[in-house]
Amino acid sequence: MLYVKAPAKINLTLDVLHKRPDNYHEIEMIMTTVDLADRIGLKATESGIYIESADRFVPNDSRNLAYQAAQLLKDTFNIKSGVIISLDKQIPVAAGLAGGSSDAAATLKGLNQLWQLNLSLDELAELGAKIGSDVSFCVYGGTALAKGRGEIIQELPAPPNCWVILAKPTIGVSTAEVYGAFDARKAEHPNTQEMIQALSDGDYNAMCANLGNALESVTLNLYPEVAQIKEQMKKFGADAVLMSGSGPTVFGLVQQEARIPRIYNGLRGFCAEVYAVRLIGEREPLA
Repeated sequence: MLYVKAPAKINLTLDVLHKRPDNYHEIEMIMTTVDLADRIGLKATESGIYIESADRFVPNDSRNLAYQAAQLLKDTFNIKSGVIISLDKQIPVAAGLAGGSSDAAATLKGLNQLWQLNLSLDELAELGAKIGSDVSFCVYGGTALAKGRGEIIQELPAPPNCWVILAKPTIGVSTAEVYGAFDARKAEHPNTQEMIQALSDGDYNAMCANLGNALESVTLNLYPEVAQIKEQMKKFGADAVLMSGSGPTVFGLVQQEARIPRIYNGLRGFCAEVYAVRLIGEREPLA
């Protein structure tokens, strides 16, 4: 069995610029990886693709992005052998943390090794773009500016060291519904260039000041539970708070470790899924 780590991501910025002729939205966002990860196990078989997971919310068929990743490699390179993909889920499902996309990226990287395809990260990222908009970033990991549908990736410096508190309410958010209700003229657009400058300078305060998500106001309006978590996280003492992706997960940045217990325990009072993790922020080399 070959094991691959599939880390979650958070959005330091997320801007939606306009709707494209292909009905996707043109986006510009800065993402970074955090130390909350699924564990992907890959075992060669004679044929077929099989998904194993103890999480009942994880599909075990072609709806699963890891399945799609394996199928894409099989079809592209005429691979006859099969694989059993074991998903040990630690990242909450449908949380705005790219859990499914990261599983797909880890599957691409693991099968690249298992099936001895010798593909580069760039080649794997190009394949990943065919599966989903966050998969290319997840292939690279680290910290990056993503443009287009998310497939145009520019590596950025890792953020300053800090803790990240993640809190996911027990609701699902429809990404299609959020994008459908989005109005670019009314949205509060983040300053992407200021965030890039903050990362280049290693300036924690500037990073906190420039967190921004153009989708946040839409989700907060549709799902009041998300707004409540955001307010509580601020009240308990996080340095800066933002929703990740289209939600519903909210994260807070914290530099002083001593503050973690108060924020964590306070949120656990009314939110079942709360995590205190570190930023990774650096790319991991291809195995």
